[in-house]
Amino acid sequence: MRIIILISFVLLTPLSFGQQYELTDFFTYDARLEQKVDSVFETLNDSSRVGQMIIPAAGRLGKSQEHLNSLIKRNYIGGILLLNGTKEGFTTMVKDFNTLNKEHNGLPMLYSADAEPSLIGYKIKNCSPVKKANLMVSREEVRKFALSICNDLKDIGINYNYAPVVDMSPNEVISYRAFGNDPDTAQVWSKVFIEETQKQGIVATAKHFPGHGYVIGDTHKKLVYIDGEMKEVKNYIPLINAGVLSIMVAHIAVKNNPEYNTNDLPSSVSKKIVTDLLKNEMNFKGLVVTDAMNMGGVASIPDCELKAAQAGCDLILMPVDEVKALNDIHAETVKDPQFKQQVYASVRKIIRLKICLGLI
Repeated sequence: MRIIILISFVLLTPLSFGQQYELTDFFTYDARLEQKVDSVFETLNDSSRVGQMIIPAAGRLGKSQEHLNSLIKRNYIGGILLLNGTKEGFTTMVKDFNTLNKEHNGLPMLYSADAEPSLIGYKIKNCSPVKKANLMVSREEVRKFALSICNDLKDIGINYNYAPVVDMSPNEVISYRAFGNDPDTAQVWSKVFIEETQKQGIVATAKHFPGHGYVIGDTHKKLVYIDGEMKEVKNYIPLINAGVLSIMVAHIAVKNNPEYNTNDLPSSVSKKIVTDLLKNEMNFKGLVVTDAMNMGGVASIPDCELKAAQAGCDLILMPVDEVKALNDIHAETVKDPQFKQQVYASVRKIIRLKICLGLI
């Protein structure tokens, strides 16, 4: 009888190394999860640790598959943005990348997309049709179309979505990509989109912090400015409280704001915006990702990827030169012990996210 009881106990006791985590566990302290993060972190050398922060793009507007293969073989990247292609093409691409990555003992990849309701039909052709964000009329519609997007992303193997847009709609670049020009609607509908996305096991991203709606101009082409009050920052507070896992920082400068002036530099390379405001004052503990680093609003700044990491960004999206970005960040960690610990904290967050996605 004792033997039977003992066997039953063993079978019903979860094994620590088999513990499964979900996205809802990311912000929760769990000693075994901390241990698992540390054990994975210790398997990486410093180059591959920094590499976890680097996210290049594949597809029509990204780098060639051969170039990305060379980065995967060296464990120099932590994920890939799938940018402009077809659902079928990207599905094949993800399988090929995964096969190569496994052969070279890389950590599983974060596969991301700009799968906003207003852009997915253009960015990934042959996905299910969805309404543009500015045409949605209810929370139910937002939830329905978020689910539809998630189903397509899961078919491809994408686990990270750079959506929703939390900005207001007056800016010509944001326009139909936003849920409108009412802050209450933007907050509530963004929250619904985030909740449904993360419920489906895909990371959601609130963007473009600190706010792209009231600026004049296009950060793809040049540096643009928030003049005075950052009116859209408040849109992020309920989303952070609701557990959004990722926030994208824009290449937008801030002027005529004594507390948050960025001195003619974009927010993405401003410690004042990324660390002091977003991470410390607003208490955001998730992943901070830059907007694309090849955009006109930031690419002309020398060593811009290093500066983004120094500002507190965890993921560096679409560096012009991935190897230079990695080497610059790594070289600075050798010189600056405090920065090294900051980078290590970013890498641990990335590993934690991959565990909570079920990738590790």
